[in-house]
Amino acid sequence: MAREKQPEAAAAATEGTPERSYQEQLDFLNPIAQPLASRKLTRKLYKCIRKAAKHKQIRRGVKEVQKFINKGEKGITVLAGDTLPIDVYCHLPIMCEDRSLPYAYVPSKSDLGAAAGSKRPTCVIMIKPHEEYQETYDECLEEVGALPLPL
Repeated sequence: MAREKQPEAAAAATEGTPERSYQEQLDFLNPIAQPLASRKLTRKLYKCIRKAAKHKQIRRGVKEVQKFINKGEKGITVLAGDTLPIDVYCHLPIMCEDRSLPYAYVPSKSDLGAAAGSKRPTCVIMIKPHEEYQETYDECLEEVGALPLPL
């Protein structure tokens, strides 16, 4: 039965349609994926990432995001909730909290990479503010800031 689903998943990936729904993606989350963005906020974040990628206003990947957090750059940090092992990026939320940067988890690293215009999955992206998409950015910033932080 599992073998029957693999060709369908591969076909869905090549067509550009999502392989799994939001509810199905929640099954693959890490235990540390808090605060998790709602389905609506996840869509808004992906939209904002797509706009930011057009204007080259994103930082992608653990090394790059970590470097710019340390340099004091401002923005929204979006982490993928299905990244394994979690040791790869478990220090980033703490860095964000120390510098009062908003962050949120989304369920899928492949969708996060696709939103950034990449064929490769990405486990973390920082969206920088820019006047071209300021309204969308402010909306996301407000909603991500309102999410409850983990204890």
